[in-house]
Amino acid sequence: MIDLYTWPTPNGRKVSIALEEMGLAYNCHGVNLQEQAQFAPEFLLISPNNKIPALVDHESEQRLMESGAILVYLADKVSDFWGEERYTTLQWLMWQMGGLGPMLGQVHYFKKYNAGKSVYAEERFFAEAQRLYAVLDRRLAEKRFVSGSFSIADMAIWPWVSRFEWQGIALADFPHVRAWYEAIAERPGVQRGYDQPMYVNPIPMP
Repeated sequence: MIDLYTWPTPNGRKVSIALEEMGLAYNCHGVNLQEQAQFAPEFLLISPNNKIPALVDHESEQRLMESGAILVYLADKVSDFWGEERYTTLQWLMWQMGGLGPMLGQVHYFKKYNAGKSVYAEERFFAEAQRLYAVLDRRLAEKRFVSGSFSIADMAIWPWVSRFEWQGIALADFPHVRAWYEAIAERPGVQRGYDQPMYVNPIPMP
């Protein structure tokens, strides 16, 4: 059995979606970020960086923090969801971890939660968000999924794109991203994983 410690954020949803898609049995534990539960001493033992998600696999006695590392671990565990080629999948996973996620997170911070406090920051991070969406759109013009077939790279990217409304992004401007996004949103495993550790809202649709 696997214990997942998470909250309904893009990084948290990556792993709950992966567990559902992989058909792995798990218990989901909510770590309420609004109540600062990520700073509890018992959570620190699992996630030294005080961030969700974190995972404990009691079969292997493996404890992991960082969503990207967890996705790699789970894909290796089930020997699946590696797309057409392992390193292609890894490069797009790293693209999400190092680029798309952090930049969209800044868009959320400045455009959604602190609008008007720094016009420069809003414009800078929104421009980078648009550039990254264009990179993804070009890739998806060539491939149905970022690594050919549905993989952990898609699982990592999709939850961040699911907040396109927060980012002020019109998916109509990126038609290949929109088609990819809508196709993944129809997957039952994605729908179940999106609602962990609790239902918050319907999956946003363009």
